[in-house]
Amino acid sequence: MKMQGLLVFLILSAMAGCATAPGPALKSVPSDHLAEIKTFDIPMVMNDRVQDWLEFFQGRGRERFTLYLQRSRKYIPMMRRVLREQGLPSDLVYLSMIESGFNPHAYSRARATGAWQFIYRTGIRYGLTVNPWIDERRDPEKSTIAAAKYLKELYDRFNHWYLAAAGYNAGEGKIHRAIRRYRTEDFWELAERKYLKRETKDYVPKLIAAALIAKDPEKYGFTHIEYEEKISFEEVQISSPIDLRVVARLTDTSYEEVKRLNPELLRWITPPAASSY
Repeated sequence: MKMQGLLVFLILSAMAGCATAPGPALKSVPSDHLAEIKTFDIPMVMNDRVQDWLEFFQGRGRERFTLYLQRSRKYIPMMRRVLREQGLPSDLVYLSMIESGFNPHAYSRARATGAWQFIYRTGIRYGLTVNPWIDERRDPEKSTIAAAKYLKELYDRFNHWYLAAAGYNAGEGKIHRAIRRYRTEDFWELAERKYLKRETKDYVPKLIAAALIAKDPEKYGFTHIEYEEKISFEEVQISSPIDLRVVARLTDTSYEEVKRLNPELLRWITPPAASSY
């Protein structure tokens, strides 16, 4: 159980939906645009597909992306730390941004949940417990560790972060079949063909656009963002199940807040079968 002092760490419960794909490219990209981009530890390119998403986030998707930015500083420091500890580029945090808007309660039509949008089978595969009492896909730290393991496996398989990201979206099998069908490992070339779904074709340019804006919001017109404070917590181990109402009373807070602070707990009590938690 995570606690800050005697309080468990706070998680926002607002739902984050998926953005609607943008329309055709609206204008050409300035030739000096790349020179203005800050340093990233994942490949960054500028093309019409990325420009489409930049303009979408600045236009029709502006309100939703502003919400993503507000949440970002709450989770990015922890996520960057976990990614670095797992030996991965820390800028992969922006994959969580386009997956869920950094919302641990996000839930998709495909029944994926959490900040990194794991489906049940993939979550179990990478060590996340899911049962009637707990869903660790909703735990921001544990799900980031699982996402890092999955992304490392994808990168080891495809040897490029664009293909790894596409595999995170569509599944590694789908990307492998696309590579074999068209005999190319160039994501942008695969995105011009029919085999991959539009969602997957949009995934990498959407990731790049989100990262560009998140690293320099004011450049893209996002000013006066009211960022949430970053999470800070301690882990407190308990040796037997405990009612969250008791936790609330002992920590001088409310039951509702304790529930918000531990989004992985699905009921009013910590897992009854666990000898420790």
